Amino acid sequence: MKNIAIIGSGSWGVALAIHLGRMGYNVKIWSFLKEEADLINIQRKCKFLLEADIPENIKCYTEYKTVVEDSDIIFHVTPSKFTRNIVRQYKEYVKNQPIILCGKGMEVNTLKSLADVVADEIPSARIGVLSGPSHAEEVSMCVPTAIVIASLDEELCNEVQKAIMNENLRVYTSNDVLGVELGGALKNIIAFCAGIVAELKLGDNTFAALATRGLCEISNLGVAMGAKKSTFYGLTGLGDLLVTCLSEHSRNRKAGRLIGRGLPLEKVKEEVGMVIESVDNIEVAYQLSKKYNVEMPIVEVAYKILHSNLEPKKAILTLMTRTKKSE
Repeated sequence: MKNIAIIGSGSWGVALAIHLGRMGYNVKIWSFLKEEADLINIQRKCKFLLEADIPENIKCYTEYKTVVEDSDIIFHVTPSKFTRNIVRQYKEYVKNQPIILCGKGMEVNTLKSLADVVADEIPSARIGVLSGPSHAEEVSMCVPTAIVIASLDEELCNEVQKAIMNENLRVYTSNDVLGVELGGALKNIIAFCAGIVAELKLGDNTFAALATRGLCEISNLGVAMGAKKSTFYGLTGLGDLLVTCLSEHSRNRKAGRLIGRGLPLEKVKEEVGMVIESVDNIEVAYQLSKKYNVEMPIVEVAYKILHSNLEPKKAILTLMTRTKKSE
C-alpha cells in the first residue's frame, strides 16, 4: 500500500492525512473548497488544525479522479448528510480498494447507517468503518490514541490495521459494523446533552447519571437493531462517549452549551462553524426508537429541545420525575 485517498478536508480528514503522511504514504485529499486546498498545498496548514504542520507528501485537490483513481485505500471523511451524494460522484473511479468510513452519523431520510449507504451506491464495495475516541486535534499532534476498524471482511480489517497502526495510533479490529457505527453516531447526542448540563452548572452527579443512562439507551437501541451489547462498552461506545462528553474539542458538547445558554439553533450552527452531527443524529435516534419500540427518554427530551422548544431546565425535570424504574 502506497497511495492513500482521503475524501474530505475537515479536521478529521486532515488529521488522518497527517498521521498517514508521517508514516510515509503518498496522501491525496479531496476538498470541496479550493481555498482549503490552497491552504494545505501552499501554507501546509489546515484552518481547523492551526497548530499542526502538514507533511510535504500530502497534496489536496478539488477533483475526485486525481484523488481516487490510483489509490490503494479510500478514507471517506465527510459529514454524514453528504455521504451518499459524494460517493455517487467518485464511485466511477473505485476499483477494488477498500472504502473506510470515518464519519459518525446516520442518513436522516432513510435511517440507514453510512455503511449501508455506500453499499447502496457501490454494491461490490469492500467497506470498513473507522471509529473510536480520537479528537483530530490530538491525533494531528501524535497524542497516543486507540481506535477500531470494523468490517465483515476480516482481511480488510487486518489490512487496515497493519497499514495505519504505529506507536501513536493503536488499532483494534471488530466485525460488529453496526455496533461501531451506532456507538459513534449516537454518543454525539449524549455529548450534546452533556454540554447543556455543563452550561446549567448541574454538577458531576448529573453528568454521571446522563452518561450512564445515555449509554444504556444507546446500547438498548443497538441490541434491538442487531448489534452486540459488548461493543457499546468498548472504545467505540463508552470510550468515544467519554471523550466527546468531556472535551472542549467536542463540537457537539459546544453546541449543547450554546443551547443551554439560550441561543437558537441557527445561531449555534454559525457559532460552532462546522457540521454538528448530533443535531441530525437526534432526529435519527428519535425515529429509530419509535421504529424499534425502544424507550429512550434522554433522546426524546433532546429531540423536544430542538424541535418543540422544550426548555433545558424543564427537560431535566421531565427526566427526574419519570415513573419509578428498576435498573
